[in-house]
Amino acid sequence: MKVGFIGLGNMGQPMAANLLKAGHELTVYNRTAAKAQSLVDQGARLAKTPADACKGDAVFTMLADDGALEKVAFGESGVLSSLNKGAIHISASTISVGLSEKLTGEHTRYGQQFVSAPVFGRPEAAAAAKLFVVAAGQGAAIDKCAPLFEVIGQKTFHFGENPRSANLVKLSGNFLIASTIESLSEAMALVAKGGLDQREYLDFLTSTLFAAPVYKTYGGLIVEKKYQPAGFVAPLGLKDVRLALAAGEELRVPLPLASLIRDRFLRLLAEGGEELDWSAISRFAAKDAGLRG
Repeated sequence: MKVGFIGLGNMGQPMAANLLKAGHELTVYNRTAAKAQSLVDQGARLAKTPADACKGDAVFTMLADDGALEKVAFGESGVLSSLNKGAIHISASTISVGLSEKLTGEHTRYGQQFVSAPVFGRPEAAAAAKLFVVAAGQGAAIDKCAPLFEVIGQKTFHFGENPRSANLVKLSGNFLIASTIESLSEAMALVAKGGLDQREYLDFLTSTLFAAPVYKTYGGLIVEKKYQPAGFVAPLGLKDVRLALAAGEELRVPLPLASLIRDRFLRLLAEGGEELDWSAISRFAAKDAGLRG
């Protein structure tokens, strides 16, 4: 397929590389053009504007937040004004439910198709094409995108024909990951204060009832205090928890734990943790327990 890719950050870069390796004709755009150079060296075409990346069958956007996506989608020479009729905008970004609804309506008005397809997995999973894709959109559009999803991920989950559903799943999932980080942090602080070895404790957890990758990945980061380089920076963690809270408010679903975690992120950023991995909120459970180091 002839595919565009807009947004070459920690996740977008390896996702685009896998599309290129699979033989798709790829055009890439990034606000900082230097980040596209490695893909250009591998055969991708460099777009000078977002519009230049919208001339094919589909265009991916993988951007940090609502503001960045709105600028690319609705701005001058943006996706909406440049995408061919019938072509597909695949939003892989973690965005608000409200923006997903707005994009759905506008693409329909322009005679285009919109698929929301956020992904679960850190940069290393993206590089290994082991992401989990959560997709929602019209069935025919999802079918057209299937070969692309197969290239970037290990499995695709289809959550119906309303794109906003995929965004709600993504936000709820990221809220669960942040909750896991917080609960693991508190449990680690508890056993450490009791004189136990955290590494042995983590091995016990992940060898028994808590063998899921999220416990292994974030448990390891917490034990090693490995918060840099960040796979997912703390400001994005705060953004996602805020979006989950906004979705909860819209649907009248209280999320008290999300409010606590939001405050953890606010404290981390207040203390200068802008460049740290979002798992760095774990340090506060240790500090609250009086643990040093």
